[in-house]
Amino acid sequence: MVWKDSADRPDRIVREPECRELTGMSRTARFELARRGEFPKKIKLSKRASGWRYSDLMDWIISRPVT
Repeated sequence: MVWKDSADRPDRIVREPECRELTGMSRTARFELARRGEFPKKIKLSKRASGWRYSDLMDWIISRPVT
């Protein structure tokens, strides 16, 4: 299927390496934020695989204060 533009595309799943690249944060730092409810929740994909919704990560990044 060919998508006309990004608005037509369904959300996608981001795995660990890309999440690290997008956020610039280590796994440990993100784990601590998630533990406190301050980072998007992971989605379980299978017994041993999980990831994040791209849109959730982008919303979280946009919501961060600029210093």
